[in-house]
This record gives sequence, structure tokens and C-alpha cells, in this order.
Amino acid sequence: MDANEILDYCLAKKGVTETFPFDNETLVMKVGTKMFLLMGLERQPLGINVKTDPEWSAELREQHPQITGAFHMNKTHWNSVQLDGLKRDLIYKLIDHSYELVFNSLTKKAKEEIINS
Repeated sequence: MDANEILDYCLAKKGVTETFPFDNETLVMKVGTKMFLLMGLERQPLGINVKTDPEWSAELREQHPQITGAFHMNKTHWNSVQLDGLKRDLIYKLIDHSYELVFNSLTKKAKEEIINS
């Protein structure tokens, strides 16, 4: 799986935008005004940071050495995921989960704007 695949998958979701708020190498995907995925485009192997329910985070970290607490982020809610060695279905599930968590945290008005766009 490469960066373009991740980008295309995220952009297919309602209300998603891509930004570079930190530097020219860290792609941030947002739903509404909140980020749900970060990807270092220059980092090898390719990895992403995604928001994850704390209970599932603990389980994921135990089962997969490629999943750890996200550097420079709240490690209770954010995971760094090295994509090498992980099944595509799990990567998509992590992205979907992050998107849903962040979407559900938006205001009712913001959600309606996204749904109706």
C-alpha cells in the first residue's frame, strides 16, 4: 500500500480535505475542521497516525508490533501505524474508525453540512 492509495481512500469519504499545516512533508487529512489521519510522505517505511478508541488501541498494540502510541500526540487516543506487514483490510478499518470517531465528535451543524454536501 502506498501514499496515493491512502490519499485516494481518504478523499473518497464525505467532507474530507487534505492539508499541510505543519510542513511540506506531513499530510493531514481532516473531516470538517478536525484531523483524523496524518501521514509523513518522506518517511520510510510508510506510516500513518490515526485516532483509535483507547480500548481497541491497547488490543491493537498487543497484537501488532507495527502499531504504537503516536509520537507527539495523545497516545491514549492516537496510534502510529507502520503499514509494512499489516493487512490492507486492517489499514482500511483503522482509517474508517478514525474518520468515524472524528466525524462523530463534530457539532450537529458541521455533520449536517458534510452529509448534505
